[in-house]
Amino acid sequence: MACPFIDDVMDEEALILRRAFRRERFFRDRSDPLAFDDSHLYERYRFCGDGIRFLCRLLGPKIQHRTTQNHALTIPQTVCIGLRFFASGIFLYAVGDAENLSKATVCRSIRQMYLALKGFLNIFITFPGHKRTCFIKEEFYKIAGFPNVIGALDCTHIRIKHPSGVHEGDFVNRKSYHSINVQMICDADCTFSNVEAKWPGSVHDSRVFRASTILQRLSQGEYAGVLLGDKGYACQPFLLTPFADPQTAAQHTYNLAHARSRARIEMAFGLLKSRFQCLHHLRVTPERACDITVACTVLHNIACLRKERAPRVALDMDWDNEAIFPDNVNGRLVRDQYVANYF
Repeated sequence: MACPFIDDVMDEEALILRRAFRRERFFRDRSDPLAFDDSHLYERYRFCGDGIRFLCRLLGPKIQHRTTQNHALTIPQTVCIGLRFFASGIFLYAVGDAENLSKATVCRSIRQMYLALKGFLNIFITFPGHKRTCFIKEEFYKIAGFPNVIGALDCTHIRIKHPSGVHEGDFVNRKSYHSINVQMICDADCTFSNVEAKWPGSVHDSRVFRASTILQRLSQGEYAGVLLGDKGYACQPFLLTPFADPQTAAQHTYNLAHARSRARIEMAFGLLKSRFQCLHHLRVTPERACDITVACTVLHNIACLRKERAPRVALDMDWDNEAIFPDNVNGRLVRDQYVANYF
């Protein structure tokens, strides 16, 4: 007959033995967004732990709360709220549910983030880039043998919600949805060197460029080099476009090298929108959409400079605009000289 006392002792010994060999569980502090590994952080914020800490040091003076009363958010929490929205583009209440915060708090944190990042525009986005001009030209030349290139130019449309007011029609683009038209220039590494985010979607790409400050600086001879643009732009001495109807073998070779080199801006658009999914559709006013676009561009450059992991990229291809301004005579002469001397 079994003794209940002996059975209890054996069960207790077995329990102690299991506890001795069982691996101790580690519970992360979920109130600290940096308590997780880099893979977890990248999937949600598009930056690793060191990258987020860098952003906290960079943006801290501008987003830090002046008081700790009422359980004010910490700097890492504010940064991660903004990054989660930029990376996912989901509704504000969904971001709040993920971060265990109210929708109003999330909205304020995101606004703090994009306004703070906008203040660093002239530091992280500089023309012709963060490298010496000769290195930028060399990297473009390695792509397809196109010489003297300091940037690839194009515009991309950022979808926005239906804006209110009498100017609503100005934001309807040629694809019949509401957007802002954003002009950008990038180098061969898909790092942006210029951004113009202030135009409605109905404005033509060439019109955006003609009104930009970068055109004035290029036309004054401030930079030694040329930009590459699609056939929607007018050919100018500092902006080379492809031949609409190439006739000779040299012109065909020129067009091929031009297309391969200019594809960097399409790659950059795809990388930017893959990294920050909010740019596929911003449910905000046009003014805020412009600020968020600039903020995401600054973040993209920070990620490139810090060698953060890049997402899988789908080219953001778009059909070319038809040119609305005639080619400049000097521009055609410069293009013909390129064909004669290099192709």
